[in-house]
Amino acid sequence: MINEINADSKERMKKSVEALKSQLSKIRTGRAHPALLDGLSVDYYGASTPLKQLASIIAEDARTLAITVFDRSVTKAVEKAILSSDLGLNPMSAGTVIRVPLPALTEERRRDLVKIVRAEAEQGRVAVRNIRRDANSDLKILLKDKSISEDDERRGQEDIQKLTDVAVKDIDLILEAKEKELMEV
Repeated sequence: MINEINADSKERMKKSVEALKSQLSKIRTGRAHPALLDGLSVDYYGASTPLKQLASIIAEDARTLAITVFDRSVTKAVEKAILSSDLGLNPMSAGTVIRVPLPALTEERRRDLVKIVRAEAEQGRVAVRNIRRDANSDLKILLKDKSISEDDERRGQEDIQKLTDVAVKDIDLILEAKEKELMEV
């Protein structure tokens, strides 16, 4: 029983850390990265379709993304989706290829992005703590049902706390790396 709770908690904490990595990859730094456009959807024949399904996205160089649209008729819709997004990007079309130059980040924008990154990391920590709380309440229920002893419950809580500490440390390392990446000129 305790091992199942530990395994479930470990898996859920791992997923929380991965979700944070995914969220942070969408926050742009000074470099072009295809993941920057992952959350973008395009109106394609009346249906909201992820950009990844309509085009291939590559980093042409450090400051330019190249989007090769599979269907030429959707080029204008892709441009419109990029312009209307909150990314602050200005696409330029050349036939089926859309180039998206990334402007250099100002110091003020970098600070704003660091605040956003810190808020995302805090959300990750909260998610991990919620998983810990759920696991501890499961242990308390087992103790109340007399399925485990008080010593087993205490050991289980200590194990869960160790998992929590590891996950929070991972989140802090990810945050530190992203902040460093954002503040590089």
